[in-house]
Amino acid sequence: MLWVLFLLVACAAAGVSCGRLCLAAVRAAEGERATGRDTSIGVRADAYQGRELSLYETAFLSGGPDRVAEVTLVSMARSRRLLLAHTGWATVVDPVGEDPMERSVLRAIGPEGQARIAPLRTAAAAGDAVRVLAERLVAAGLAVPDQERTTLAGAVRQVRRATAAVVLLGLLATLLPDENARQEGPVALWFGLPLLLTLSCLTLARIESHPYTRWASPTGQRLLEGRPLGAGSLLAVAVRGVRAVDDPQLRAALTDTGRHTTE
Repeated sequence: MLWVLFLLVACAAAGVSCGRLCLAAVRAAEGERATGRDTSIGVRADAYQGRELSLYETAFLSGGPDRVAEVTLVSMARSRRLLLAHTGWATVVDPVGEDPMERSVLRAIGPEGQARIAPLRTAAAAGDAVRVLAERLVAAGLAVPDQERTTLAGAVRQVRRATAAVVLLGLLATLLPDENARQEGPVALWFGLPLLLTLSCLTLARIESHPYTRWASPTGQRLLEGRPLGAGSLLAVAVRGVRAVDDPQLRAALTDTGRHTTE
């Protein structure tokens, strides 16, 4: 009856991982409600009702700090204040930033007036301007805090690993030579129970909130829905990323930076 030991291991893996995912989801929901009620920072979700999100707010809720940095670079390049070359270099044309995000980019470039696009984007995403934006959105309950997002992502990965373990243990159990001839069908059915549990948890997590891949909380997602996206507009870049840039040369400069950095 070695297959029973395999079954117990599979059930334990499924139970522990699904329990962790459920607990993480509950804590994330409680955290969103708490931040929505917190007035200590002076920003609440209801303050956003009746007005549209700004370009940078939309970018953060759609793709996080990296998306904010990308939108800033695209905006500065389109206004001819920053030159983004396909060789992977960014060159300052106008050293005066129009908002905190642009000033953060200029500081990241430095006094030389030129920098590689890839490290520049990383530095801009980690700048104080993006951090302040993130804190404001989290305080309003529109963005998922870093700790909760990391916890949820880790819980989902654990459930996925448990699913693979259940399948592997089930295959091993059905292939046992002294059990396979008499109990192949029942053994496979027993392992179907923990497999059903893990798959159900993953499905529900994706349908209900999908917080492990989104920066926006459910409230933030509702504010993002239905925004008109003009082809190639900055708003489209904020929501969809660099692939929404309609200028082929500008898109190449932002997408081919990794290759040029190593040259």
